Amino acid sequence: MSVQQTIENKLREAFSPSHLEVINESHMHSVPSNSETHFKLVIVSDVFRGMRLVQRHQLVYSLLNDERENGVHALAMHTYASDEWGVDRSVPVSPNCMGGSK
Repeated sequence: MSVQQTIENKLREAFSPSHLEVINESHMHSVPSNSETHFKLVIVSDVFRGMRLVQRHQLVYSLLNDERENGVHALAMHTYASDEWGVDRSVPVSPNCMGGSK
């Protein structure tokens, strides 16, 4: 199973999201082709209701600790409670890597 699929499965099980995107952005960074090291996460879940942003991120980091310790270098997280997932439903565009060999 790919790292991306593992992340998706863990997030679905833990948060029962109404919306979930796990986007592999590794190609935007100085890593070998087909890497699974950089991800953008968009998660909409009622689990986040009443939580501060830092608490939400800590929850996700804790859940994905094994992946972070085994090759996942970066997680860009956009976490929302259902009532925060507005009409616009857009998330910031991730910048291309400016370091390494790029």
